[in-house]
Amino acid sequence: MTRFNAPSYDIARPTGRCAFSDRELLPGEAYYATLVDLTDDELVGLPPQERAKNLLGLKRLDICPEIWQQGHRPDRLFGFWKTTVPEPHQKRRLFVDDAILMNLLHRLADATEPQRIAFRYVLALILMRKKLLRYDGSERRQDLVDGQAIQREWWKLTSKLDLSKGPLGKWNENDSIEVFDPKLEESDIEEVTNQLAEILEAEL
Repeated sequence: MTRFNAPSYDIARPTGRCAFSDRELLPGEAYYATLVDLTDDELVGLPPQERAKNLLGLKRLDICPEIWQQGHRPDRLFGFWKTTVPEPHQKRRLFVDDAILMNLLHRLADATEPQRIAFRYVLALILMRKKLLRYDGSERRQDLVDGQAIQREWWKLTSKLDLSKGPLGKWNENDSIEVFDPKLEESDIEEVTNQLAEILEAEL
């Protein structure tokens, strides 16, 4: 069992219903999947079982198209993407735009929680595998963590200038990205990748 295999790392799975209207989302229907930040007060106020599922601090809420078009958005919106409800017995392989993954990577730049750091590191690995991030080297430096100076390794990465062109696009030499390497074991990386695939409903 990995350290991320416990329920404390679970992210709420899609419910199949609109978070605003509670209407059922029907097979073949397009809808908007969102990730929202939970406040500390919200986490404390959750029942123990629900609190464990949302320890990452992100909750998924799905919104039907008519509600979205009316301009309704959840508070503390972290990210969103448009997707489609699969048909019954359809193999799940829903498209998630690479720009969504890159956006999540940038949004997590200031993360300090171990779960979110792992989340961001695996996102970087996925984008590197897609050849949308280039590894330019690493450096070790002293960071202040909980009042203590700790030596940590940071990766230097470069992203594509236009993600829509995929691996064939030019590199954005003016955009250097730093990603902390938390030294995850292979089993941890696999578990976090599975968690990402679950919340994004995609094959990663």
